[in-house]
Amino acid sequence: MNMFKRKKSANNQSDNSLMSELALNSIHDGVIIADKNGVVQFINPAAVIMTGVNSAHAAVGLDYGLVIKLESKEGRELSEQENPLIQAMSTNQPLERYQASLINATSDKRLPVAISVLQAEGAGGNRVITLRDITKELEEEGEQTEFISTASHEMRTPVATIDGYLSLALNPQTATIDERARGYLTAAEKASKHLGQLFQNLLDVTKLDDGKIKPHFEPVEMVSLVKTISDDFIPRAQESKLNYTFGSEDQNSFGAGRKMQQVVYSFVDLNFMREILDNLIENALKYTPEGGSVYVNVRGDGDRVLINVTDTGIGISADDLTHIFQKFYRVDNSDTRTIGGTGLGLYLVKQRAEAMGGKVWAESAFGEGSTFYVSLPRLSSDEYEKRMIMVRNREAQEQMMKANAAQPQPVASQNAFQVASAPNQISQQPQLVQPPIPTPQAPAQPIAPVPQAPVQPIATQPTQPVQPTQPAQPTSPPVTNSVTAPPGSAPPAPPVSPPLQTNQSVKNQVDININGGKQ
Repeated sequence: MNMFKRKKSANNQSDNSLMSELALNSIHDGVIIADKNGVVQFINPAAVIMTGVNSAHAAVGLDYGLVIKLESKEGRELSEQENPLIQAMSTNQPLERYQASLINATSDKRLPVAISVLQAEGAGGNRVITLRDITKELEEEGEQTEFISTASHEMRTPVATIDGYLSLALNPQTATIDERARGYLTAAEKASKHLGQLFQNLLDVTKLDDGKIKPHFEPVEMVSLVKTISDDFIPRAQESKLNYTFGSEDQNSFGAGRKMQQVVYSFVDLNFMREILDNLIENALKYTPEGGSVYVNVRGDGDRVLINVTDTGIGISADDLTHIFQKFYRVDNSDTRTIGGTGLGLYLVKQRAEAMGGKVWAESAFGEGSTFYVSLPRLSSDEYEKRMIMVRNREAQEQMMKANAAQPQPVASQNAFQVASAPNQISQQPQLVQPPIPTPQAPAQPIAPVPQAPVQPIATQPTQPVQPTQPAQPTSPPVTNSVTAPPGSAPPAPPVSPPLQTNQSVKNQVDININGGKQ
């Protein structure tokens, strides 16, 4: 009887496994099960199509890294340190809906996916990787983002107008109001500024969501950068009567009372870093009561740069802690209702950190303060120097191009222009010296007593200008000499340049030929 029961139990387990496999094969999400060493044990048909492997049989037994190839959603190649999937698989930590681009091995196309990693209970350390196609979700998000961006941009103008009139009403030089009205207008101005900040945050968020702004990476020494930004909040901390400190508490001692500060390099966008730190430090100051403390620190943690902003404020409950980085989410309790906020600051921090290949998280307990962490890829000192050389070369090249653009046109190009235009001047010069001679009304050639060259060839050759320095040929003396010289006498010396003949001179010449020299 017991054997029958055990056999029946074994059959039930086989049936359950078959049903589970059928369910996994029928869903649209890709599912990959890997063992504790990362070797693929199972892959469903949806995952085969998404990854582009030849078949499920070909994928089983391979390392999951050969099957799942990822890029960041911005199209940037992910290193092992930046790849959250690798980090989750190696540390056995869960991963929830990390958005990335999945590279298809067959077509080389990119598919936007949300990746999750969970450990299978009682399965010998197996891990379940799910791939969800979020193409449609991103399209809908894009439409929402476009609407929010347009609406925010249009609403900023009337809000700015309202803010301007309120400022004029509160200015004693432009308006006279009683104290009660001043209190009303001050509250209205505060609400107007809050609304304007909300619209600005919406625009900042949507610009990165729809890809209108891209990170501009620069090699940076992180300790000095974070200190420079955080020092701007010292006056604000003093006004709120808070203790504000910067630096590592466990710095190495160096000399008598001096401390040696760690040098940490990274490759980041400076504007993104300022937005991240501004939001985190602003929240720490805002939610910490008078007399509390705010502490900012930077340190190297292996191949990562770790920044933390710690406060002794009101803290965050465990339920709220899992949602605080979502868009428009605000902790709602009696301590936070009186503190203004847009619900976009922490979402912007998460967005900016992930765009630089980092991540952000928080540790807190209600009533015991909070610590927010930002982890970014770290550069070695050699890599930092190489990137700095590239930056300097690029800056030098840009300065050289600007200097060349500001210089006047070189003399060589002007001479080339003069040489190029010289042939036109030469071809036009003879027309100015020797204009065409109009043709006489009566032909003189048949009546000329002497068979020398007639006058007509001189008038019918306008296209062949006579050079000023070229003497006339001896065989063609001027017409006046051939008519008036006695027979047998030597012809006179040819002139250097024949005189120009006008219409009147041509007429006189014709009369001489006709009348035999008599006028």
